[in-house]
Amino acid sequence: MDHIVTTETLGALNPVTAIALVGAIGVGSQWIAWRLRMPAIVLMLVAGILIGPVFGIFDPARDIGPLMAPMISIAVAIILFEGGLSLNFHTLQDAVGGVRRLVYIGAPLGWLMAALSLHYVAGLSWSSSAVFGGIMIVTGPTVIAPLLRTARLSRRPATLLQWEAIINDPIGALAAVLAFEVVLALNTATTASEAMMELLVGAVVATAAGVAAGVGLSRGFKRGWVPEYMKVPVLFALLLGVFAASDAVLHESGLLAVTIMGIVIANSKLPSYEELRRFKEHATVLLVSGVFILLAAGLDVEALGNLDWRAAAFVAVVVLVARPLTVFISLIGSGIPFREKLLVALTGPRGVVLVAVAGLFGERLLSLGFEDAALIAPLAFALVAVTVVVNGFTLAPFARLLGLAGADVPGVVIIGGADWTTALAEVLRKAEVPVLMTDPNFVRLRKARAAGIETFSGDILSEAAEQRVELVSYATLIAATDNDAYNTLVTTDLAPEFGRENVFQVMRERADSSRHQLPRTLGGRPLGLGATHAELEELVAAGWTFRITKLTEEFTLDDWRSETPDGKLLARITANGTIRFIRKNEDFKGAPGLRIIALRPPEE
Repeated sequence: MDHIVTTETLGALNPVTAIALVGAIGVGSQWIAWRLRMPAIVLMLVAGILIGPVFGIFDPARDIGPLMAPMISIAVAIILFEGGLSLNFHTLQDAVGGVRRLVYIGAPLGWLMAALSLHYVAGLSWSSSAVFGGIMIVTGPTVIAPLLRTARLSRRPATLLQWEAIINDPIGALAAVLAFEVVLALNTATTASEAMMELLVGAVVATAAGVAAGVGLSRGFKRGWVPEYMKVPVLFALLLGVFAASDAVLHESGLLAVTIMGIVIANSKLPSYEELRRFKEHATVLLVSGVFILLAAGLDVEALGNLDWRAAAFVAVVVLVARPLTVFISLIGSGIPFREKLLVALTGPRGVVLVAVAGLFGERLLSLGFEDAALIAPLAFALVAVTVVVNGFTLAPFARLLGLAGADVPGVVIIGGADWTTALAEVLRKAEVPVLMTDPNFVRLRKARAAGIETFSGDILSEAAEQRVELVSYATLIAATDNDAYNTLVTTDLAPEFGRENVFQVMRERADSSRHQLPRTLGGRPLGLGATHAELEELVAAGWTFRITKLTEEFTLDDWRSETPDGKLLARITANGTIRFIRKNEDFKGAPGLRIIALRPPEE
């Protein structure tokens, strides 16, 4: 016996090492997934199972022990707060009709369909089915976004899927929390009237705590009671305080309180909302990946072995019956074509939020005496794995089959209507690269519209643009207005959306002066043309033109440079049509088969 204990002790990780391992594997999996352009959840699932049940390197119960339960509780509380922070009622009112139907009708109908599937197919009790069914409303915004970028759907189905995932994310979490509160009240009270009273008190306490914290924080921020550098720490501390205080007053009311707190802050029109949104996105990436690795590593192999044909039938019913019925019924009379409804109906990947919240509530239900709740976590993993893999491999070909695939080549957004940007857009169109030109001034886009270029008249940072411009179809952004400050603002704000390596801006006036140089964290990459907006306008007015040249074995980049010594290289286009813009002073090397885009002087 002593030998066995010693072996286990030698094989265990100390809590600090274990937490560091979870962070490294979680974030590392997300980074590798980004490089491979695949859903991160697949890699996290594989990594968690490998270090846990397969090789036994990490066992959460053994290595973290009593810290695991509070860590997961706090992480889920922050995840639910992040979901509430995404629910802006003004955005919901402005959403297209199909999205509103998928929220107003689809969310409660999806909850009902999921609960019925869990009870009659998977064999769970009504209590477990109601709680788990609530969180199954969520279709996984963190999974949908990379899938849409890869599949490049046409605008309307992409919009439906993207906004359904974003808006239903907090609604699904709220549904699961409310269902659990009902189950808790019914199973801890001795009489029906006592249960109703406990439920009422719990809802009132949680709502009051969430509203008070949200309103107080919003007023404090608006009135300048908190300095800018302390806003995120104050938010984080208040969030943990509300969660702990609400739970202390009434057991299990903290999750509802923080969700309501997030909703209140989201609708308070805070000037610092964008900064708070960035924080919660970063925190959620860390926490979601950490919780997922913890749950995957701690999976009970015996529980997985308990999944039988009913689990497979449950996943099939959810994918092929419950989801399609929910979508088709919700979109009756919407005017959306059948093929678009079919694509949306068969696209419902679940994500890590489902696993994280379901795992927590599964443990809570187990503690209440619901033995079937032990199946919730394995069922959640099975549903997530199947839907992510199936949708990940079939969405793009299925969209092409239905004629709903957008352009195969990632597009370019050009901010600013000018003669030289219009000329650039025309050349990109000739190269079969999708282009969108935007400018707040309608008149400046006149030449672009006459040339048949897609345009958007308005501010790219406006709510109207957020609703009407489907940025998922574009991979590169060029800020090229005559206002350097605006170019910097746009590229800084949209860098997280496109990736900082894909955001460019025209060279700034006096950019070489140390007094006018911006920090690396602000603005986009300098465009390879190495000229300001005014200089480029002068060049185009003087007869300079954008040209496409194909490099071959006989005509290399060196040949082009010797032939056009004054030419300004801008971009290269690969054989499959992908465009890559060149940064200023980049050491560009050409290869046969590449096409280059350059600004060339007039031929004498």
